[in-house]
Amino acid sequence: MNLVERAFLKTPIGYIEVEGSESGIQSIQFLKFPVRIKHIPHSLKESIHQLSEYFQGSRHDFNIPVALNGSSFQVRVWQELLKIPYGQVISYRELACRVGNPDASRAVGGANSRNPIPIIIPCHRVIGVDGKLVGYEGGLWRKKWLLEHENAMDQMDLFPNFKKGK
Repeated sequence: MNLVERAFLKTPIGYIEVEGSESGIQSIQFLKFPVRIKHIPHSLKESIHQLSEYFQGSRHDFNIPVALNGSSFQVRVWQELLKIPYGQVISYRELACRVGNPDASRAVGGANSRNPIPIIIPCHRVIGVDGKLVGYEGGLWRKKWLLEHENAMDQMDLFPNFKKGK
């Protein structure tokens, strides 16, 4: 059995807590308070390193194991999220189509909101069909920051109803 450990990272969007083991990352949580960053467990060093590179702008893809725990539908949605390239966005409707159920936009949104590993599993890259930034557990301001960080906001003119400044 792998020991589950925690590590913390200060980022431009606040402190995050990374939880996992040698088997992979199990969760990333946005914290509402600062923490004193101490020792980083060996099992999480690479995860913290890759997240740091992402926030510095030098990493676009993660290659660390994740340990997904959810329903088969949720896991299917989360695996599909991993296929959305850095700097690109898709709509909930498109994500529903990609998981094989075009009428499941709401169910896809529900699975998206239960993503236990945001940033690494890039649920922030999913937006409303009208281009609106909706549905991010970490707060819409974080979603906007992440999309701007990836220069994905440049794609918003692909969505006919998107209005700048939203």
